[in-house]
Amino acid sequence: MKYLMWLLKAAIFFTLFAFALNNQQVVSVYFFFGTQWQAPLVLVVLATFAFGLAAGILMMMPRWWKKRKNARLNPHSPLSENPSTMHHGI
Repeated sequence: MKYLMWLLKAAIFFTLFAFALNNQQVVSVYFFFGTQWQAPLVLVVLATFAFGLAAGILMMMPRWWKKRKNARLNPHSPLSENPSTMHHGI
């Protein structure tokens, strides 16, 4: 199983590496007021992914804080049991 996971990680790495090598052409991203950013396509895709990831985390923070606060105030409430804290024995 250990070697299978290593092989999967290597396959993902080489796939992303091939994607980066195939997308080296420079692209322009145009913003408001005539500003633009020129970078290789792979960097634009990576920046867009990172921005989306950060935005998603920031959008989820209030819900996480609310659930954490409810769990701290009432530890035996069914709302305080979330899948991340439940142990399934796996």
